[in-house]
Amino acid sequence: MSAPSHTHAHHGAHHDDHHHGDASGHGTLKGYVTGFVLAVILTVIPFWLVMGDVFADSQTTALVIMAIAVVQIVVHMVYFLHMNTKSEGGWTMLALIFTVVLVVITLAGSLWVMYHLNHNMMPVSAHDMRNMP
Repeated sequence: MSAPSHTHAHHGAHHDDHHHGDASGHGTLKGYVTGFVLAVILTVIPFWLVMGDVFADSQTTALVIMAIAVVQIVVHMVYFLHMNTKSEGGWTMLALIFTVVLVVITLAGSLWVMYHLNHNMMPVSAHDMRNMP
C-alpha cells in the first residue's frame, strides 16, 4: 500500500510545482505599471520628434521612430504578453522568430517592389519625348 500513496504524493508535488511555474509567468501590478509607463514614454517620444521638428532630415526622424517602435514592441511582449524563452517550452519564442522573419520578408519585398515601380514608372520628360519616333 505504500507504493500507491508514494505515487500519489509524487504526482501532487509535481502538480504543485507545475502550477507554481505557470503562476510565475503572470504579471504583477508593478510589472504592468512599469510596462505602461515605458509604453507611454515610447509613444510620446515620436510625437515630440515630429511636432518639435527635432531632426532636420525626415529620414533620420523616420529611422529613430522605427527604432523606438521596435523597442516598444519588445516592451509589450515582455511586460504584457509575458514572452520569454522559458514559457511553453520555448514554442512562443519560436513562433515569434517565425513571425519576425515573415514580417521582415514582407516589408523588404514591399519596399523593393515600390522602389522599382517608382523608378520604372516615372513620367517621361518633354526632352525624352522629342527623341521618340
